[in-house]
Amino acid sequence: MEDPVLSHSDPATGLPTGPRPTPAEGAASPEAHSSQAVLDLVLKSVDDDKAEDIVEIDLRGRSDVADYMVICSGRSSRQVAAISEKLADRLKQEMRISVRMEGKETGDWVLIDAGDVIVHVFRPEVRDFYQLEKMWLPMGAAAGAARTAKA
Repeated sequence: MEDPVLSHSDPATGLPTGPRPTPAEGAASPEAHSSQAVLDLVLKSVDDDKAEDIVEIDLRGRSDVADYMVICSGRSSRQVAAISEKLADRLKQEMRISVRMEGKETGDWVLIDAGDVIVHVFRPEVRDFYQLEKMWLPMGAAAGAARTAKA
């Protein structure tokens, strides 16, 4: 059975079912991790796997779906799938989080739902087409939001 804090979407549709439960409501288990800890592992994982143009977006107070969104690119469909698969494996091994993943078969755009952290891994052309950063970042912030691989 999935932890209700880490999975807050309808299994049939994948859509959010409402506000996420908080630890104060008794939903968290001793195995639950803070969203910051999950974010830190996500950022380290995608950086270790040579993802490019990594952007972290703080959604706290702006969305009931997640606390953070990470957007990054792989150079090819194969790399996009590999980044996504390794991230899912690391989250499962290090934090015992089972993620939901969509799009790995095609490798153009993989969406990884790690509960409080949503990760989008794109091929560069697909990322340019959808421009998710423009939807979620404040005006003018998209240009300077990419994290450098060594920062």
